[in-house]
Amino acid sequence: MVDDEPDLRYVLRRYFEGAGHEVVEAGHGAAALESVRLSPPDVVITDMMMPVMGGAELIRRLRADPTTAQILILAVTGHPQLAKGADAVLAKPYQRDQLLATAHALLTPKADQP
Repeated sequence: MVDDEPDLRYVLRRYFEGAGHEVVEAGHGAAALESVRLSPPDVVITDMMMPVMGGAELIRRLRADPTTAQILILAVTGHPQLAKGADAVLAKPYQRDQLLATAHALLTPKADQP
């Protein structure tokens, strides 16, 4: 989960942990890239507008690297036009159930593969 707002990361962590998911947080795209390279996640959920490195650059770099190109990406943003390359985009504001359902929909096909 990548967002520069600690309070929002806390809320989102509660949502996802409450739904049984393990969550790793990053405050910007550069920190997320480092974390993803150390331990690739099933899905990256990222805001788009952040300091240091925004979501658009994070998505571009993940897609450009063969070792991370297939990681699922959910962009959560007030600027959906910036989320090129994401597997799914959820416009802000959103509801908790919308967020969880969108993330689950991304993960479900992967879970069905042998």
